[in-house]
Amino acid sequence: MLRRQLLQYIASSSLLLCELLKPITALAKWNKPAFSADHLQTAINLYFNNQTITPSNQIKIGINPIIENGAVVPIKIETDLAHPESITIFVEKNPNPLIANFDLAPVCAGFISTRIKVDQSSNVIAIVKANGEIFSQKTFIQVHAGGCS
Repeated sequence: MLRRQLLQYIASSSLLLCELLKPITALAKWNKPAFSADHLQTAINLYFNNQTITPSNQIKIGINPIIENGAVVPIKIETDLAHPESITIFVEKNPNPLIANFDLAPVCAGFISTRIKVDQSSNVIAIVKANGEIFSQKTFIQVHAGGCS
């Protein structure tokens, strides 16, 4: 009898563990059409619902201007805008230009650091939502070996 109880305990524990490890899709804001778009302006319009985007010098994109290998490109985005809510990264000539979106908690500084893939020489665009308004900054990078193939 003890063996059966032990096996039932192990089975139920493993099922519970599997349920806990599943991604919580209900909490994720996944804009599949924007992430699947294959043109920059289409991706921006789908993600930001055709809202007005104002260029801003208060956004700084830290990325090397010349990239040897586009498969792993370190990037830092920092903003001095008050109350940043999100930071979104686009790469103009990538097969799917929308790379990532980072929602920031109210206590977070306006800073992210990550690695992205870049297919070919193009503009990298950072879009920051702050105080309900949307701002952008872009920089051109030259890529010698694309990383999206």
